[in-house]
Amino acid sequence: METVREIDSLRDAVATFRGEGAGIALVPTMGALHAGHVALVEAARRPGVKVVASIFVNPRQFGPNEDLARYPRREQADLRMLEAAGCDLVWMPPVETMYPDGFATTISVGGVSETFDGAARPGHFDGVATVVTKLFNQVRPDTAYFGEKDFQQLGVIRRMVSDLDMGIEVVGVPTQRDDDGLALSSRNIYLDEDERAKATALPRALGVAARAIGRGDDVDAALGDARATLIAAGFVIDYIALADAETLAENPSEDRPRRLLAAARMGTTRLIDNIGIEHG
Repeated sequence: METVREIDSLRDAVATFRGEGAGIALVPTMGALHAGHVALVEAARRPGVKVVASIFVNPRQFGPNEDLARYPRREQADLRMLEAAGCDLVWMPPVETMYPDGFATTISVGGVSETFDGAARPGHFDGVATVVTKLFNQVRPDTAYFGEKDFQQLGVIRRMVSDLDMGIEVVGVPTQRDDDGLALSSRNIYLDEDERAKATALPRALGVAARAIGRGDDVDAALGDARATLIAAGFVIDYIALADAETLAENPSEDRPRRLLAAARMGTTRLIDNIGIEHG
C-alpha cells in the first residue's frame, strides 16, 4: 500500500493503475477509522479494481461550535487498518492542498440537503459537497463508497453526481453496528461508559418505530413513542422523522421507499442513525 500527500504523486499513481487496466474505487474518510470504514474498503475490493482511500479532516463541514479541534486523529493506526483491509493507495492531502490561499468555490446541493442535518448544521453539506467534488476531481474514480449511517450525506452526494453528470457510481454500504446495536462512529469514543450504555436507546427506539410504521401503525404515534424513549434515556433530540429515501422529503408516500432518521445528543456527543422501513 502506497501513501501519497502531493497531488502530482496521486495522479501518477492513479495513472499507473489505469495503465494496468484497473478500475478505480474511492473510499473517502476523515480518519479515526473503525470497522465501518473497513466494510467500505472490503465492499470496494473487486477483481480488476484498485481501492483508493482518502484521509482528510475537512474543516469546511464543521460548524463554528463543533468538534474540529478535538476530532480524533490517529494516522498510523488508520494506515495499518487500511493496509490490512486491502487498500491499494491512501491519499492524505494537507489542508493547503485542498483549500489553498484564495480558494473561493463552494458546491451547494439544494433540496435533499436542506432538512434534518442541513437545518441543524447550516453549511455542513456545502462543506461535504465541496470536498467530495475535489476528491472526485483529484482521484477520478469509477465508483465511490459511502456508509448508509450518514444517509442524508449519501443522498446529497448522489444528487450532486447526477446533477453534474460526473459519471461516478455512488455505492451505499449498510450501516455497521456494535454488538449492542449502536452504529459505529468515530465520535463514539467521546461517550463515557454510562453515556455509551444509554446511547443504545437510539437504535432500539428507531427499530421499534420502524417496525410499527412498517406494519401500518400511525406514524405520528410511532415517532412520539420514539421521542419519549430517547428523552427518558437522557438524549436531547435534534430531530426524528420519516422521510422519502431518495428525496429526503418528509411525509413520504407509502408506495415509495422510506427511511426513519434521527439525530440526538448524549451529553456533548451528537449521534445520528437511520433505518429503512419494510412493509408487513
